[in-house]
Amino acid sequence: MALVTEREARKVAEEARESEWRKPSFAKELFLGRFRLDLIHPYPRPSADDVARGEEFLARLRQFLEAKVDPTVIERDARIPDEVIHGLRDLGALGMKIDPEYGGLGLSQYYYNRALMLVGSVSPAVGALLSAHQSIGVPQPVKLFGTPEQKREFLPRAARGITAFLLTEPDVGSDPARLATTAVPTEDGEAYLLDGVKLWTTNGVVADLVVVMARVPKTADNKGGITAFVVEADSPGITVENRNAFMGLRGIENGVTRFHQVRVPAANRIGPEGAGLKIALTTLNTGRLSLPAMCAGHAKWSLRVAREWSAEREQWGLPISEHEAIAGKIGFIAATAFALEAVLDLAGLMADEDRRDIRIEAALAKLYGSEMGWRVADELVQIRGGRGYETAASLAARGERGIPAEQMLRDTRINRIFEGSTEIMHLLIAREAVDAHLSVAGDIIDPEATMSQKRKAAVDAGGFYAKWLPKLVAGAGHVPTSYKEFGDLAGHLRYVERASRKLARSTFYGMARWQGRMERKQGFLGRIVDIGAELFAMSASCVRAEQLRQRDPEQGESAYALADLFCRQARVRCDELFGRLWTNTDSLDTKITQQVAAGRHRWLEDGVLDPSTPGAWIAAADPGPTKAENVHRTVT
Repeated sequence: MALVTEREARKVAEEARESEWRKPSFAKELFLGRFRLDLIHPYPRPSADDVARGEEFLARLRQFLEAKVDPTVIERDARIPDEVIHGLRDLGALGMKIDPEYGGLGLSQYYYNRALMLVGSVSPAVGALLSAHQSIGVPQPVKLFGTPEQKREFLPRAARGITAFLLTEPDVGSDPARLATTAVPTEDGEAYLLDGVKLWTTNGVVADLVVVMARVPKTADNKGGITAFVVEADSPGITVENRNAFMGLRGIENGVTRFHQVRVPAANRIGPEGAGLKIALTTLNTGRLSLPAMCAGHAKWSLRVAREWSAEREQWGLPISEHEAIAGKIGFIAATAFALEAVLDLAGLMADEDRRDIRIEAALAKLYGSEMGWRVADELVQIRGGRGYETAASLAARGERGIPAEQMLRDTRINRIFEGSTEIMHLLIAREAVDAHLSVAGDIIDPEATMSQKRKAAVDAGGFYAKWLPKLVAGAGHVPTSYKEFGDLAGHLRYVERASRKLARSTFYGMARWQGRMERKQGFLGRIVDIGAELFAMSASCVRAEQLRQRDPEQGESAYALADLFCRQARVRCDELFGRLWTNTDSLDTKITQQVAAGRHRWLEDGVLDPSTPGAWIAAADPGPTKAENVHRTVT
C-alpha cells in the first residue's frame, strides 16, 4: 500500500477524535490543575431499577458459572464449549447492554462491568468473548449510531448471537491512516464491494455478524474515507483463513478474515461515509471499561489466593504473611484491588449518569487497570513461588489445589495491548490532556499556520495563560482544613489537589520548552499521563471509601484503611514520576536505539541462536480470492 506521512496519519487521527467538550470532565480538569472533587463526590449511585435488574441477573449468572463453566476444560481444549455459549445466550448474557425492546437485558454500564468482572474471574476467555461482542462488536455502534431500521434488524440478532469488530490489519494497528481494506460502491449505489484482510478478529471465527472498517475511495462527489459496515459473517467471499493461538486466553476465537468482492448492502453502512473511526472511538469511550472490569476481578481473586496461601504456607517458623518481603506484596495487592474496583465503579456509574464526559476517565481506567492488573498477577506468582509457575492441572495431578496463577499471568498480559496498547493510550490521553493548550496556542507551533494565524494564537494564548497560570500557584491543597469531611483521607486529597496543579505546571513547562517537538517527547507525555492516572485512582479510592463509610461504618473503616494504604503507595509512585519528568535517560535511549537500528551494536548479538521459524515479519495481505480453507464455524 502507499506510504502515509506522519502529518497525514496525524490528520486522520485528529479528524476522528471528538473535538468538543459538551459536558464537564473530572480528569480533563485534573490535567489542567483544577481538582473538581464536586464532579465525583458524592459518589454516584445506581438507580433502584438498575439495582433490581442488575442484582437479579448477577445471581443467575453466578449460578450458571458455578454449575456449567469449567475453566480447566476451556484451558485444556483451547475452546469454549458450544453449550456454554448456548447457556450464556439463554441467560441473556449476549444482550446485557441491548435495550429490552430489542430482546436484551438493558443492564446499566455499572452492572455490565460487574458481570464481566464475575465472568472474567472464572474464565478470561469467556469474558473476552462477551466483551468483544458487546463492547466493540455490533451492539454498541448500532445502538449509538444506527438507524431505527438497523436497530430493529441487527440488535435482536445480536442479543442472541455473537458479533465481532474488524479494524486491525496485518500491517495496520493503531495507525488507521494506512488502512488498506476497501469498500467500493457499486454503480447502482445499492451496495459496496469489500476487499481486504483483517487480523486478530476476536470472535471472528464464530461470529454471525461483524462490524468492518473499510476505506471508501474518494471521488468528485464523495469525500470517502474509513467507513463502518455491518456484514453478515457467512456472506460469499468471506473466509476465516486461520484461527490464531496466543500466550493466554486459549479459548478465544480470534482469526484472520479475508474479504474478496463481498457485497454489502448500502443499508448496512453505519453512519455516513468517512465516519468509521469517529464511530469506533466513540464506541470505545465506554467499551474500554470492559478490560478494567476483568482486571479488577483478577485483582480481587488474587487477593483471596494470596490471603489464604500466606496463612497456610510457613517459612522459617512463621506464616509467610508475617515476613515483611511478602507482606509488602500482599499489601500492594489488597490496596490495588480496592483502587481498581473504585476506578471501575466510578467510571461506570458516571457513564450511566451521562452528566459527565468520561472519555479520559475510561481511557485512564483501561490504562491503569491493565498496568496495575499485570503487576498484581506477577506479584501473586511470586508469592506462590514455584507453585505460582506450575500449572493448575499439574498441581491438581499431584494432589494440591489447582490454582491457575500462571494462567492468570498469561491471560492478563494481553490487557496492556488490547483496545489500545499502553503506549498508544499514553498518546491518546496526552492529546486530550493538552487539548486546552492546543486550542489556544496550537497555531503558534503549527508549521503550516500562516503568520496571521500565529499572531492571533499568540494573543489568545496570552489571555488564556494570564488567567490560568496564577491559579496554579496555590489552592485548597495548602489549607490544612480542606476536605476535612474525609477524616484520615483528607491529607491524600490535599496531595491530589497540589499534585494536580504541579502536573499542569509541568505540562506547560514541557510545551514551552519543546513546543512543536512536544508530540515526540513520548517518555515525558507518558509520565504526565501516568501521574494523572495515579491521581484519578487516589480520588476514586477516597470518595468510594467515604461512600462505604456512610453506608456501613464497619466496612467503611476497612475501606478507609485500604484507601489510605493505596494513596500512600500511589504518592510514592507519583513523586518518582514527577522526578523522572526532568531526570531521565530519554534522549540517550533514543540515541542508542538509533545506533541499534543502524546495526552498530550487532556484535552484542553474537553467541546465541535464533529459534524462530522462517517467514515474513508481516504476512502478505494482498487483496484477492482466498487460497485457504474457511475455518469459520457456527455455534450450533
